[in-house]
Amino acid sequence: MSVMSVDPLLAWRGEFPILDTCTYLVSHSLGAMPRRASTYLQQFADEWSSRGVRAWYEGWWEVGRTTGDLLAPVLGVRPGTISMHQNVTVAMAIIASCHSFEPPRNRIVMTDLEFPSNMYLFEGFRRYGAEIVYVKSPDTMRTDLQALLDAIDERTVLVPLSYVLFKSAYIQDAAAVIEKAHRVGARVILDVYQAAGTVPLEIERLAADFAVGGSVKWLCGGPGAGYLYVRPDLAPALEPGIVGWAAHAEPFEFARGAIAYADAPERFQSGTPNVPSLYSARAGYEIVREIGVTAIREKSLRLTRRLIDLAKASGFRVNTPEADDERGGSVIIDVPGAQAVADELIRREVIIDHRPGAGIRMAPHFYNTAEEIEHAMKVLVEVVSAR
Repeated sequence: MSVMSVDPLLAWRGEFPILDTCTYLVSHSLGAMPRRASTYLQQFADEWSSRGVRAWYEGWWEVGRTTGDLLAPVLGVRPGTISMHQNVTVAMAIIASCHSFEPPRNRIVMTDLEFPSNMYLFEGFRRYGAEIVYVKSPDTMRTDLQALLDAIDERTVLVPLSYVLFKSAYIQDAAAVIEKAHRVGARVILDVYQAAGTVPLEIERLAADFAVGGSVKWLCGGPGAGYLYVRPDLAPALEPGIVGWAAHAEPFEFARGAIAYADAPERFQSGTPNVPSLYSARAGYEIVREIGVTAIREKSLRLTRRLIDLAKASGFRVNTPEADDERGGSVIIDVPGAQAVADELIRREVIIDHRPGAGIRMAPHFYNTAEEIEHAMKVLVEVVSAR
């Protein structure tokens, strides 16, 4: 029996050139580049070269909507609900600018394990009257769900919530948070950056008000292609303050003064779209859709389970939940001198990363093999033992 028949997802390995050069276990940070991304980037270059300004009228201007529609099934939302942006921070800022922060409803509630960029962004809205409430977590692995739910009340306007925490790969109870927020009149921004492409999502079914993320990680879409989903029934009532000409109902009329908003998703756009990044993102989106996130998740759970078992057998502490329904696609292994260990692993062509207060992060994806898991852990043990 061939390896391919046992694991049909390995048929995709040839699509990712970097896998021939190293043990690549860092898809939680930068997914491997698909070969067809080069094809799409060349297509962009050819269109620019041969069509020039005409390319705007031949697909470039609509590239945000068409790229978002390609992603929509992966997020579990309908077409026409996603706008594309440079990164999550920009998307978060657009969301925040749709709201006023006048007391008594001026609180932004989040846990202290959110990605720091989200904190930096919302801290800036203190100058507009926002009060930032951080809910303390008992450790660096899990948040305190009950404490978070208790903190969400009639004074809350927004709740930014990572579906999967970046430091531990812990899957948070988004349904419970959304239910409580809606019960008191607050809105939830679901950050699915560490989930999309490796954990099945049903964002529309969850009734999340907003969802944000990027293409750099499990979607294998590269940098510069963040996305923003807005609940369809909510979108028409929102008027973002951070807005640009691409959000105008008639952008090529170049009207002066206040904006006349386009319908969603364009009403949440800013300026000129980042065309090359959106072209390159298509490749990963197509592959993830073709494989199916359910199949990716099944394999991810097998490989992360093997990582956890090997780490524990070697005497390492694992800062990732062991229960399958609580674990995203990464495994965080706590080792002494983790930064130096990470540097040595990378020198030995085992590509991983390190986060302070967490440990070595390893993230197998659908294109990885069980043998690569064994090899990575063998090298990790050797490096730690030699220190």
